[in-house]
Amino acid sequence: MPGIYTEDVQRRCVLPFEALPSEVRPLRRAAAAQLNQWGVPTARDATQLVVTELATNVIKHVGEGSAATLILEWKREVLRVEMHDKASELPSLRAADCASECGRGLHLLAAMAVDWGAVATAIGKAVWCEIELGQDAGCLRMERAADALETYRLRSGAPQQGRCGAALTESAVELIADLLHWTSARGLDPDDVLDRAQMHYEAETEAA
Repeated sequence: MPGIYTEDVQRRCVLPFEALPSEVRPLRRAAAAQLNQWGVPTARDATQLVVTELATNVIKHVGEGSAATLILEWKREVLRVEMHDKASELPSLRAADCASECGRGLHLLAAMAVDWGAVATAIGKAVWCEIELGQDAGCLRMERAADALETYRLRSGAPQQGRCGAALTESAVELIADLLHWTSARGLDPDDVLDRAQMHYEAETEAA
């Protein structure tokens, strides 16, 4: 099972894994779980397919059991997917006919991604692609919420260590509590504010 750690400020998730056929499915699930946590599940199917192809290419062309790292980075309307391994030879896009077994993965990346490429690294290479996410109202709200939570954590001096999901959840609870104190101090009814926020949330969820 791949290990997981995230860098919240950059919305970047690093997933080291061992290049084995049995590790491809857990890696795919870990990528999907991260997209759900970020609030961009619309790219889940495309991302899982790309992750499968990239991981399979490492197994085939670098070798079973080799160390590799999948990196996901959410940049507004684009999700960047990078696969790092220790092989130095860069892949190239070749014509693939119906009988070809090799080379189809890169054609798939080229077809699904808005951009892709491969670069040499200090220890090998990285194959990357960018998947378009779109920027609907839900994504915009998630982005604003993530920005608010990151700013809140920095100003509150919350530790950066620990499980990312649990830390963000605790920060969200504390932020909501502070907002309720703020509304009460200004003579507003906290329950009324919560009810209105819930109504907005439900209306946008039903419309999505």
